[in-house]
Amino acid sequence: MARLAAEFWVKAYLARLRLADIPAFVTARGDATSGAVLVKLNTLDGQARAFQRGFDLQTGERCWMVLSEGDEAAVDDSIGRQRGFDPDLWVIEVEDKEGRHLLDEPGLAD
Repeated sequence: MARLAAEFWVKAYLARLRLADIPAFVTARGDATSGAVLVKLNTLDGQARAFQRGFDLQTGERCWMVLSEGDEAAVDDSIGRQRGFDPDLWVIEVEDKEGRHLLDEPGLAD
């Protein structure tokens, strides 16, 4: 199954967030073609959650899984460690007090 280039997916995701009036920023630019993507959700209250792509072992479907959550500084440390392992990693920071990230919506969830 063909995969979208990382940069294309990131641009599409940012456009979807803009349409929902959810601020988001690329904080680390990865490989344009094959870089993995992490999404950090900052709820602007000192808490955050980082999501990474994974596979549901029961269904084999791709899904977004929580990599780290809690104090924003701890989540940032976790993201920093991941960037240390994978310099091609994209990081997108979403800022929303309501905790919206749209990763569960059609076209983004899988």
